[in-house]
Amino acid sequence: MDGDIKSAIQKHHGGCPHDCPDTCSMVFHVQDKKLIKVQGNPDHPMTRGGLCVKLNDYEKRHYHPDRILYPMKRVGPKGEKKFERITWDEAFDSIVSKWQEIIDEHGPQAIMPNSYLGNQGLVHGLNGGDAFFARLGATVTERTFCGEGSCTAWLLTIGPTAGVDPESFIHSKFIIVWACNSVSTNLHHWHIIKEAQKQGAKVVVIDAYASRTAKEADWHVCPKPGTDGALAMAMMNVIIEEGLVDQDYVDNYTVGYPELAEKAKERTPEWASEITGIPAEDIIKLAREYATTQPSAIRIGVALEKSWGGSQAIRAVTALPALTGAWRHVGGGILQFPVWEHPYKFDVICRPDLIPEGTQVVNNLQLGRVLTGEQKLKVPIKSMMCWNTNPVTQATESEKILEGLKSEDLFLISAEHFISDTAAFADILLPASMGAEQEDIILSWGHLYLTYNEKCIDSPGECLPNNEIFRQLAKRLGFEEDNFKWNDTECLENYIDWDAPACDGIDLNYLKKYGYARLNVGTKDDRAPHKEGNFPTPSGKCEFRVVGAKNFVAGPFRQMYEGFQPGEDIPELPDYVASKETHEANPELAKKYPLNILAPKSHGFINSSYANIENKLKGQGEQFVLINPADAENRGVTEGQKVKVFNDRGSFEAAAKVTTDVNKGIVVATLGYWRQLNNGVVNSVSSNAFGDMGNSPTSHDCLVEVATI
Repeated sequence: MDGDIKSAIQKHHGGCPHDCPDTCSMVFHVQDKKLIKVQGNPDHPMTRGGLCVKLNDYEKRHYHPDRILYPMKRVGPKGEKKFERITWDEAFDSIVSKWQEIIDEHGPQAIMPNSYLGNQGLVHGLNGGDAFFARLGATVTERTFCGEGSCTAWLLTIGPTAGVDPESFIHSKFIIVWACNSVSTNLHHWHIIKEAQKQGAKVVVIDAYASRTAKEADWHVCPKPGTDGALAMAMMNVIIEEGLVDQDYVDNYTVGYPELAEKAKERTPEWASEITGIPAEDIIKLAREYATTQPSAIRIGVALEKSWGGSQAIRAVTALPALTGAWRHVGGGILQFPVWEHPYKFDVICRPDLIPEGTQVVNNLQLGRVLTGEQKLKVPIKSMMCWNTNPVTQATESEKILEGLKSEDLFLISAEHFISDTAAFADILLPASMGAEQEDIILSWGHLYLTYNEKCIDSPGECLPNNEIFRQLAKRLGFEEDNFKWNDTECLENYIDWDAPACDGIDLNYLKKYGYARLNVGTKDDRAPHKEGNFPTPSGKCEFRVVGAKNFVAGPFRQMYEGFQPGEDIPELPDYVASKETHEANPELAKKYPLNILAPKSHGFINSSYANIENKLKGQGEQFVLINPADAENRGVTEGQKVKVFNDRGSFEAAAKVTTDVNKGIVVATLGYWRQLNNGVVNSVSSNAFGDMGNSPTSHDCLVEVATI
């Protein structure tokens, strides 16, 4: 009888580790050493007790029957998922032995890491891997999946500032959500926007299709893909020409206004209407309402950068709050990534000082070309270790990545939870721990809180945390740096600048007690950091005009590739820069592939996480493509019909959803679906070309055709 009595439920602090701006504070419910329930922290001002559809049964993922529980080695052809169990000693011995063989023949640069933010933890997401491979002398991986073009534009204009506080949107009277599907990808901030809307704020969503968020707005403004820069410049034109500029703010707290005003004269609403497809009168109305309704706030999404010219568009959008003086007000300004004010010590976390001078660099958008040898390197890649990412679905030009992963000359190690599309090609599979099984602080790029994650259960089977895997490898390779000897708590003590003003009153013990802490940067009711300028730029002002700036990411990294050409100077002023895969820019290509495809995030998955979980797949639905009725009729496509979406780079199959949510000439298919469960994925057709700044992606600058099967 006593064996049937369950122990009391214990509650522990958790933090969502996934790549999402919300970084939810969670409560882990543990009973008899098992995670039985996960809920949003009801006390957290952003999380407010709620979780998204991905996380609302997070505990089930920990115990999913397909989870990898033991180290394994490949025993069949690559990609067929035939593995047999081995011990951790055998796994580590195999890895170190093979790496030493490769280093002896080719040098350490023949080994490369491949990771991203499948885990956003400071310890198990960002840490050991970067520091470890820097110490090894391996090829450096440049990770520019999203945000780098946006960050370049942001830093050029207003510097490393959080901008308007996400919580301060409650005070906003006019809100623009620009290229961000908040309902699916930033849900907890959307709740704040909805509260402001109920209090009378007007909410405008600018997006190239009718997303879930656009449907909840007061007004959906729908530009053609890649034309947001033209819309922003035309808004400037109206604001300046109609005398709606806050001249006092501009005179005192900006640089380059005369030159910007001269440029904006050419960018009339009529000019922008021809480019964007938005009526000129709507552009005028948007500009007037934005400029005259204060506080006004803009929330930009990373989708803005995903076309050629996207970063220049972001410069233009980022300039708007200074033109109108929106920064004067609590709830006024623009929001990108508040991570700029988090006191993370990335130099300690990643140890770039350990990278040998002259080490070659591979960009993750170019992975397929590198693995196939199409992109020549000084040292060819003979081994890759992959963790916290699934490039077969998430990186561009999937077909080339698959071709490269099939090579018997590539020794692939994958630390994973499941046998993903990428892990299926591994020579050695390593079982990684999940959220409740490891201690961490989760990076936050959508709010101003530190979020603690407590280890409260043991990992099943023989799973190990990522950082422990790298500690063990470092030990076997004789690395003596302190980083590789710190336990997880010691890592957290060293990875945050606890003496920074933002951490006043906060330390690790505080986080362990309460689970989260708002940085010491004011409150939502009083935070107007740029009321009197004080931008963290060289001039201390918002810089409309920047002279002599270089595309600083492009130069040092692109020179590692054959055919490198030095990057051009960044234009002095923001402006509209046209996309490259369009009817206008490439009419011959458009004859073959007349439809522009957008590839936003899925509602039911976080990138490719959860895309193998039965109930999440059921909620998200089968892989689909949204197509306008006119385009569907022209191709004989009917609702629910299986179609092939294709271009010269590849193809995928999907179920057609015939809808006016997309305009004629545009189709939409979301990211994250697993290739092994579908016939191709949307990144099969995506370009790996870089955008105008920061080696940003151009996955929305892409032409395809749709045909019935």
